[in-house]
Amino acid sequence: MVEECNVAEQAFLLEQGLIVDGSGGPSWTGDLLLVDGRIAALGEGLRGRLPDGLDIADVAVVDCRGQAIAPGFIDCHTHDDAIVLRTPEYLAKLSQGITTVVTGNCGISLAPYATAQARPPLTLLGADSFRYPSLAAYREAVAAVRPALNVAALVGHTTLRFAAMDDLTRAATPQERATMAALLDAAMAEGALGLSSGLFYEEAFAAPADEVTALARIVARHGGVYATHLRSEMQGILEAMVEAGDCAFDAGVPLVLSHHKCAGPTQWGRTRETLPLVDRLAQRQDVAMDVYPYVAGSTVLREDLVDGVIDVMLTWSDQHPECTGRMLADIAAEWGVDQKTAARRLMPGGACYFQMREDDVERVIAHPRSMVGSDGLPHDRHPHPRLWGAFPRVFARYWRGRGLFTLEQAVHKMTGMTARNFRLAGRGLLRAGHAADVVVFDPARIADMATYDAPQQASVGVVAVYVNGRCAYREGALQVLAREGRMLARGVA
Repeated sequence: MVEECNVAEQAFLLEQGLIVDGSGGPSWTGDLLLVDGRIAALGEGLRGRLPDGLDIADVAVVDCRGQAIAPGFIDCHTHDDAIVLRTPEYLAKLSQGITTVVTGNCGISLAPYATAQARPPLTLLGADSFRYPSLAAYREAVAAVRPALNVAALVGHTTLRFAAMDDLTRAATPQERATMAALLDAAMAEGALGLSSGLFYEEAFAAPADEVTALARIVARHGGVYATHLRSEMQGILEAMVEAGDCAFDAGVPLVLSHHKCAGPTQWGRTRETLPLVDRLAQRQDVAMDVYPYVAGSTVLREDLVDGVIDVMLTWSDQHPECTGRMLADIAAEWGVDQKTAARRLMPGGACYFQMREDDVERVIAHPRSMVGSDGLPHDRHPHPRLWGAFPRVFARYWRGRGLFTLEQAVHKMTGMTARNFRLAGRGLLRAGHAADVVVFDPARIADMATYDAPQQASVGVVAVYVNGRCAYREGALQVLAREGRMLARGVA
């Protein structure tokens, strides 16, 4: 397989693989034909019945026996807005079998906002990255660099607040709301997937529910989706979920609960309450959620998240870069101070917070409405291992290891379900006419290698990745072979 992945070819015949088509339905053994960036045919014995005008001599035939052939994975929760421009090869995601990233999550999007020096939490995307006053400008930048994978964008509520307001510690005025509405309406017309919010962050926390609902109504008119980092994932999580559900329901827009979790030791086990609430909400509205397969989250370093109970690992610090990758408890002990004091000295910075419990993660990831998202932060100096390993980890730990779902269901959570929920037409399923975003992987071997100590490690068992019909990655090469990614628009194949 590795030797036959010829990046110069325009047609590939993947033969005798296990076809896992992304729908969640039964897999079957057969062939997949890719021609000129599209899936031309699926079936058995395709070598003997190629389309008119296509000769077998012009096709790269790839033996996929013992391997699974699936749609390219879609990472529905990323903060990859800027990294796809700065590092268009982006091996961290491609090496996992990911062919599309959904950017602009948690209320933080690169567009539409331009400033010389961004402030937190926008700095998660890089303080000097905000150069795109419109989604059209961002789209042009993506087209110019031609990244290795596809990009689809949400518009962040917090970004809109920065663009429209001078004081984010209050609700927006009617005029500021009108400015945000106009920016969002334009971005939706330019193909944005929808709106995201991060009401957990101080810069959006003051926004009342009706501020978000008014913006979500614009998204509804365009047929988009609303994804939210809840106002609380701790004690107030049920109330925050009801608020999000009501906002989306009142606006008439589908809802995605971002990185669903119950955070903090006092909340452990509460997925027994939150998941039934998801099911109740689903009786009246379209609702889904994403999840990453780890017990630690990662975000900016915040004193209020340092409780002296959970472990905290520093991912970066402007004041003390030499402490990157160390545990906060060890730093505090070395300095002879408590952890909150140490955190203040390290700010601004980022951290991994070991704030979930494994049984909660398992319940969420096994739920039929959960999709897989990495939520990795690519600009961290010592990133969370989910940046390089989230998708293979689902197979290794939760399918092979724990048997929480079938292989077909695992792939569905990464492909067909995600494409449907985010309105990504022509992606996420192996269907004739769909874009030729395809991953070939070894079901028995696929696994994450990234760890908290050594997070930048490519996974194993991802044999080859095709993006828009070109072979972009093959296992063992440790490089990107082709850059055929593009900016995807909502509802456009």
